[in-house]
Amino acid sequence: MTRETLNARRLLCPLPVIRTQDKVKQLKAGDRLEVICTDPGVMQDIPAWCRINGHKVLETHADDGEYIIVLEVGG
Repeated sequence: MTRETLNARRLLCPLPVIRTQDKVKQLKAGDRLEVICTDPGVMQDIPAWCRINGHKVLETHADDGEYIIVLEVGG
């Protein structure tokens, strides 16, 4: 299992989701991806994308204007 970080700061919808999708394509099942964003819409958009595509959201939190989502790539 690897853990990667995706910097999606200063990107607006739908770019954080698109960048997340592109990064996940490079990973294997079981890998984890931490996505760091400044668009609060990702707190709904990325978890919805994960549900549709079979990935698991492990953690979401906001910290000083940044929104962090950790997901596990599904098989």
